[in-house]
Amino acid sequence: MSETIPDLPLLPPEAVPERAPRQASAGSMRVMMRMAERAMMRSADAPQVRGNTAHLLVDGTDAFRAWLNAIDRAERYVHLENYIIRDDRIGRRFRDALAEKASAGVKVRVLYDWIGCWATPRKFWKPLRDAGAEVRAFAPVSLTDPLNFMRRDHRKVVAVDGEWASVSGMCIGDEWAGDPDAGIPPWRDTGVEFRGPVAAVIDRAFATTWAAAGGHLPPDELPDPATVKTVGNVAARVVEGEPGRSRIYRLSQFVAVGVERRLWITDPYFVLPPAMAEALAAAARDGVDVRVLLPAYNNWPIVGGMSRAGYRPLLEAGVRLFEWEGPMIHAKTAVADGFWSRVGSSNLNLASLLGNWELDVAVTDLQFAAEMEALFERDLTSAVEVGLRNARRVPALAKRDRRSVERVVVEPTEEDESPTRIAAREARLRSYRSTGVARYLGRLARAASVLARALVGQRTIGREDSGWVSIWGVILLGLAALGIFVPPVIAWPSAVLYALLGIAAFVRIRTQRRGADPP
Repeated sequence: MSETIPDLPLLPPEAVPERAPRQASAGSMRVMMRMAERAMMRSADAPQVRGNTAHLLVDGTDAFRAWLNAIDRAERYVHLENYIIRDDRIGRRFRDALAEKASAGVKVRVLYDWIGCWATPRKFWKPLRDAGAEVRAFAPVSLTDPLNFMRRDHRKVVAVDGEWASVSGMCIGDEWAGDPDAGIPPWRDTGVEFRGPVAAVIDRAFATTWAAAGGHLPPDELPDPATVKTVGNVAARVVEGEPGRSRIYRLSQFVAVGVERRLWITDPYFVLPPAMAEALAAAARDGVDVRVLLPAYNNWPIVGGMSRAGYRPLLEAGVRLFEWEGPMIHAKTAVADGFWSRVGSSNLNLASLLGNWELDVAVTDLQFAAEMEALFERDLTSAVEVGLRNARRVPALAKRDRRSVERVVVEPTEEDESPTRIAAREARLRSYRSTGVARYLGRLARAASVLARALVGQRTIGREDSGWVSIWGVILLGLAALGIFVPPVIAWPSAVLYALLGIAAFVRIRTQRRGADPP
């Protein structure tokens, strides 16, 4: 039995409220601004810190000079945290500078990631420890935490005396410094140095990971941001990425859904979660100028292949994608509406957004954002734009790249070829390159992503992907055959894994009970 809904009576004209006065509109705007600020603070779980200066650091040539100068000026302490510190020319230069300060009585603390520095020998750290510095590895493999290797310390931080700090995407190694004598250019990367209260906040972020690695900083190395003298007009928000907290993920989504005119992103390992991909696509469909700059040749070809597998829905929505033609571009930055900027260590993929310890700083300053936009536009002169192969209008000069069904690279004429793009391609030939095996693995990774998306109905398999997807079909059938005819090949590795997890469960229960017992 259906129920009818009565017609609602129309209000008489005199009952319709008049337009709110202009004062009320201004008040509403202030309320909206407060709501936006509150939403941004809750997304990042971090308040905005005012009274700072911010200086952009372009590539290792700028950043390493600034970091070493800051270390040389240190009077009380130096905190250095990085995912990779290599035993090479630039790594030894930093080690020796830190050891010199430690010998002079400055407190030096170095935190490196155990997996990130797997190739750095233990003897590399001996001069630092002998000089009095404290060096710790983050999350080494252990029986009590067998899955801890999935949560890495990916931060890149240098903090000095609670008054100066730098955050970046740069690790410490020759790739980021380049080798001018050999004609090898540095990787393209971005960092920023701060002075003011935000430097103390960054120092406190270091204290968090230092404690997670096995201890706490003394009180004299935990500066209070409220007591640090203001030195400028830059406002900044320190976003501490921690496993499972998704802070930079939520903040990036908030910016993507609220941006009005333009959003320009640079990211090296661009494998977007679905929600973030949809946020960028929705912004582009709404007329926002969304551009993403990615490496044409990735130092991790597997990730590069997976990244290209996600191009199609973004391009169909109107997102513009550019691939940088020079050596590896490793920067993790964003700039929105010429006002909001982000620089740090977080990549736009699930491992970085949800699994790792990361550190980013969001800056709200017109001058800094203008410098970020100018840098992005400069990088575009060394990049090529890519589009869809099945686009309705493909330019006559388009080059159809067989490695990827989506990629249509518009090649300029010889007269229009950018000198910077030519120089970038020549520089790439002299840069640190991946092996042919790695590039084949990258194609397999891309094919796996294409297959996964096709199986859930998110895309089709193009002709040029069908061969690589067929290889995966053969691999999967082969694994199935092994499971049927040679079960131990599949069963034994699974049994070992389950045994390790079971032992870890009881070890964890025992260690946590021991720590909880009263003395």
